Amino acid sequence: MALSIEQKKAVVEQVTEVARTALAAVAAEYRGLTVEEMTELRAKARASGVYLKVAKNTLVRRAVEGTEFECMQESLTGPLLFAFSMEDPGAAARLVKDFVKSNDKLIAKLVAVGGELYDASELERLSSLPTYDQAIAILMGVMKAPIEKFVRTLAEPHTKLVRSFAAVRDAKQAA
Repeated sequence: MALSIEQKKAVVEQVTEVARTALAAVAAEYRGLTVEEMTELRAKARASGVYLKVAKNTLVRRAVEGTEFECMQESLTGPLLFAFSMEDPGAAARLVKDFVKSNDKLIAKLVAVGGELYDASELERLSSLPTYDQAIAILMGVMKAPIEKFVRTLAEPHTKLVRSFAAVRDAKQAA
């Protein structure tokens, strides 16, 4: 079924709004996926905060114009679905990577982050990025480590002195 001009404008406007706020995008070829598999992929996308859209490449070219995903325009060929990470830069890449494990018909074609277009081989690297909560936990661990080491260093002489007194006491009690 062909889209009317109003419907096309609505699709372009919708994808433009998403592209303006998205952190990363993945384009993947979905040729050969069944309706059930696409429904499963969409459900997983909703659960992980990823906006998933199947649209004509010409409409997406217009939609990403003026956004940081403009770099994708020249490479949009074939039947593609577009996954935009809304909250976490690696969410779309993780979604595609995890879905490919169970279904080899979904093939990642493009990865775009921060205005840069990457090859599909970079999908693995993007998917391994920590989530926001994981990044905060790593940062807090790095910030906390020097302080913990300093406190242990300050406490060590007193601990060693107490152990020495305990050893002398034990030696006298044994004798």
